[in-house]
Amino acid sequence: MKFTGTDRYVATDDLRMAVDAAVTLKRPLLIKGEPGTGKTMLAEEVAAALGLPLIAWHIKSTTKAQQGLYEYDAVSRLRDSQLGSDKVHDIGNYIRKGKLWEAFEAGGRCVLLIDEVDKADIEFPNDLLLELDRMEFHVYETGETVRATERPIVIITSNNEKELPDAFLRRCFFHFIKFPDRETMEDIVRVHFPDLKKNLVNEALEVFFDLREIPGLKKKPSTSELIDWLKLLLSDDLPDDILKNRDPTKAVPPLYGALLKNEQDVHLLEKLAFMARRESR
Repeated sequence: MKFTGTDRYVATDDLRMAVDAAVTLKRPLLIKGEPGTGKTMLAEEVAAALGLPLIAWHIKSTTKAQQGLYEYDAVSRLRDSQLGSDKVHDIGNYIRKGKLWEAFEAGGRCVLLIDEVDKADIEFPNDLLLELDRMEFHVYETGETVRATERPIVIITSNNEKELPDAFLRRCFFHFIKFPDRETMEDIVRVHFPDLKKNLVNEALEVFFDLREIPGLKKKPSTSELIDWLKLLLSDDLPDDILKNRDPTKAVPPLYGALLKNEQDVHLLEKLAFMARRESR
């Protein structure tokens, strides 16, 4: 199986090679990169391109590794025993399968996404080392061992919010998604807006990359935010030349709320605009 990208996802050569390398080595693919660069979408598109089912496990700060395997609902069993239910005689009725269990018994190869692994506790990645290595785990309550019928393609994403353990990193194939250059970004825009006029694409990208290069921004706009911004520009039926003919002394772009996500960055642009107006006098 070779990943070549899809009609909806522009994958660079090095990203395609990373996916193929992880599949060949039978190791999890650890993907890092700025938020909004398509890390989660990569797993969706790999599954679509290879014709495989996708099982997604979205990690939260409260997520524990055990939840990916299974959870034993002792409280429900106690309540049922007090009510005299016959269900209590089969402990399997109180075992809730996790996402790894689903992937292991999928009945064929699938894509398992472990999304934003760095949100969880620092021990979370290490707690999954054995299961991801051996592709099996033991269910103590029932005494059974769950084994993968076929090794899933495991894609793990991280936003670099915290350092991941060395033991975990050693077992992964790592790839960092670089922020797209202008040419790649134009290809991405064309995928989402194939009928968009070239002059509007050029002006939008000019504003977007100029904005990203402003020193001191707390959060630079990402690819997904550019797509949202273009959707707004189109939905509001703005004239094609609104970006080209905009006042250069106004540093804040139209509909900036899709690109800027905090008041500090808005204030920074307003300050730059004020300074530009003073210099132009």
